[in-house]
Amino acid sequence: MRIVAAALLALALPLTSAQVPTESPAIALGSVVPAPLEVRQHGAAFRITDRTVIEAPRSARNVADRLAEALRPATGYRLPVVGQAGSNKISLRTDGSPGYRLTVTKSAITIGARENAGLFAGVQTLRQLLPPAIDAATPQRAKWVVSGGEIVDRPRFEYRGAMLDLARHFHTPAEVKKYIDAISRFKINYLHLHLSDDQGWRIQIDSWPRLTAVGGAPGTGVDGAGGGFLTKADYRDLVRYAADRYVTIIPEIDMPGHVNAAQVAYPELTCDGVAPPPRTDTEVGYSSLCIGKDVTYRFVEDVIRELAALTPGPYLHIGGDEAHATTEADYIAFQQRVLPLVAKYGKTPYGWNEIDQAPAATGAVLQYWNLEPTFTPVHASKVVLSPANRAYLDMKYDPATRLGLSWAAYIEVDDAYGWDPLSYTPERNILGVEAPLWSETLRSIDDIEFMAFPRLAAIAEIGWSARKDWESFRTRIREYYPRWELQGVDFYRSPRIG
Repeated sequence: MRIVAAALLALALPLTSAQVPTESPAIALGSVVPAPLEVRQHGAAFRITDRTVIEAPRSARNVADRLAEALRPATGYRLPVVGQAGSNKISLRTDGSPGYRLTVTKSAITIGARENAGLFAGVQTLRQLLPPAIDAATPQRAKWVVSGGEIVDRPRFEYRGAMLDLARHFHTPAEVKKYIDAISRFKINYLHLHLSDDQGWRIQIDSWPRLTAVGGAPGTGVDGAGGGFLTKADYRDLVRYAADRYVTIIPEIDMPGHVNAAQVAYPELTCDGVAPPPRTDTEVGYSSLCIGKDVTYRFVEDVIRELAALTPGPYLHIGGDEAHATTEADYIAFQQRVLPLVAKYGKTPYGWNEIDQAPAATGAVLQYWNLEPTFTPVHASKVVLSPANRAYLDMKYDPATRLGLSWAAYIEVDDAYGWDPLSYTPERNILGVEAPLWSETLRSIDDIEFMAFPRLAAIAEIGWSARKDWESFRTRIREYYPRWELQGVDFYRSPRIG
């Protein structure tokens, strides 16, 4: 028992150069998160040394550079990126493999994929097959050994997303980038940014400059905490940073409800032309754009046009939830005019599941957030599943959790893991899954990380892996803890994981 306890303690503590064993056993190929589709462990292991090179075609240079940047600090090796090499190499190859194929022999590690996104997914798997000390920021004394064999892997769903709310509390570009780094480790490939709400407006719109001058001013946010907004340069930089990690940014402007901040800045967006008072509470459902005024649609089209021009990804999210102050007839009339505007500017319309009331939602993507266990879209073509009682990362883990809300449920890690998208709607309707993180109670990157992890890893496995097993996941994510510690990621040490 003392030996077992010591081993568990070693997993729970950060590894320093003095603590890293020089003869630690190689990590089993199937022990990564998300779980791979097929694993065949056999043959001799590969060891990364000071002579190892990274081989990649010019088309995959971006992926190779990300890999080299990840491995150099802890190994202390140069790991040059070259176009062609003999042996003792990590080779990235563009081939016909859907997803990716990772093969390990004594002389080489080869990652093959049809697209660079698949190569990047394979790189994330490779990083987890190296000792946890690989995530240290300084050179470590370790043997960088990867078990021999092969992994054949591909995603269950095309879309594996996370959402971060910048409206209720503004999070800086540096914080968003750190979150991108953390989520991309688990093959999350979309980041949905909630950029406007009753409390604040967080994205620069040139044609309506008071949106950020007023809606991004100090004191905007829940409880008057924070303030701030993304300039267009900030947003473009985030888009580029995410794309380098094969994450696509999706912007959201919530409407026709959740618009109090916009109406404070521009009273003409109200029906009576009178500015409402700023709001820093957490109530919902009280605000609405004036559906019958022409200025409403000038405003909406300007915002959509400017956001679409900034966003290379395929989707633009127009919200649509909790519009309790808008009549049903007005809500449908609004969506009938606005959903086509998204398509006009080259994007696929995307909204919360309420938009499916409108016939114009045909071809749109719905984000299902309700609690009911079944859902069949009437007009929309595809659904992203985010059931609030399973996937909302702002829900408390239990009653004692220091952050978060509990209106949907208490969500422990096994609750976040223990659902199947196919129990909500047939597979033909499903684009993927997303884990939203609302920021009413968040104030820092540590708060973001504490509420997201390990639950986001659980949602990522639901989205990526065709096979799912709680006991296996519990063991694998427990073994990931030292990596988070070395990365400086705050996370919740769940008693359900141990």
